[in-house]
Amino acid sequence: MSSETAPPKRGSDWPFYLMAVLAGLGTGWADVVVDDLLFTALLVLSACMLLGILRRRWPWRWVVVVTLCLPLTELMAYVVRTVKPTNGQIWGSFLVALPGLAGAYGGAVVRAAIDNLREGK
Repeated sequence: MSSETAPPKRGSDWPFYLMAVLAGLGTGWADVVVDDLLFTALLVLSACMLLGILRRRWPWRWVVVVTLCLPLTELMAYVVRTVKPTNGQIWGSFLVALPGLAGAYGGAVVRAAIDNLREGK
């Protein structure tokens, strides 16, 4: 088997899952402190887009990991800091999955385009 036909070696995804959790926790912290849904959606969009570019296989998984960290962060803020999130914040933490989906799949498409350009297709 020549080196040209060998499949590319895939590394472990656990560092990217760790990056997604950290991005989700940071976004959740920003959501609690700033309390601006558009800013939170922008942070989720950018984190999912970056993760979609880095690992384009199954981009929905980055959305799930990042957006599940938002309600967990709000729960931790409620327990530790006794910050009571509003109903809008709770529902908004789930609705930011929509821009996250756009970012993750957009990042995967950009990565596919870059890979095609490198191969000369």
